[in-house]
Parts: sequence; structure tokens; C-alpha cells
Amino acid sequence: MTRHPKPDVAQVITDLILEKIAAGTAPWLKPWSATTTRPLRHNGLSYTGINTFFLWAVAESRGFTSPYWMTFRQAAELGAHVRKGERGSFSVFYASARKTDTDRLTGEATEKTIRFMKWNHVFNGAP
Repeated sequence: MTRHPKPDVAQVITDLILEKIAAGTAPWLKPWSATTTRPLRHNGLSYTGINTFFLWAVAESRGFTSPYWMTFRQAAELGAHVRKGERGSFSVFYASARKTDTDRLTGEATEKTIRFMKWNHVFNGAP
């Protein structure tokens, strides 16, 4: 099994947005005509934050007309199929967690905030 290196998702997002700006396409403008103002998850909830701009830019670049995006597993649960060879895009999730560390010598407890980013491959619902 060939292992692929983990993508630098933040760089991929930045590169696409800069590419759109350089081409004269504002990635923050809705690229399709639909009844929604944002890309939607499979369950109808709107994406927020950078996902909105990034998924708009991806949809415009690839000619997608559907505002719906889902993971491979979500598509399978809905009875949909992801075509073989289809390239997904990224959806990111930023959050933070609190961690308590105890100093071994003094026994003093300190709290740290740890920020992290998770990402998923998502596929557009366009036929």
C-alpha cells in the first residue's frame, strides 16, 4: 500500500484563493445561482468560515452547480455514490482544547490551550 504524504490543507486553501484573486474572480462571491447563499452540508446546514469561501472557489473552478457537499461515508449513508477517480476537496474544522499539566517538581498545575485543525475530504453533490 502506498502512503501519500498528508496535504498542507491551509496552503491548498490559500493557493486556490490567491489563484482566484489573480484571475480576477472574487472567491467570496457566490459562483452559482441557487436558492442558498452558502455551500451546504449533506443535511442542509450551511458551512461557515473559510469553508464557505473555499468551497465556493472549488465549485466555480470545477463547474459544480450543486451547493451540497458530503464526505464519502455521508454519501454512502444517503445511498449516493462517489464516482471512481473523483477528486474530493477539503472541509476544515478549527477548535481548541484545554489541557492541564502538572509540574513534576513543584506539583503546580497549569492549563494550556491547544489549538488544532482537522480536515475531511468532501465531494460535491452535482451529478
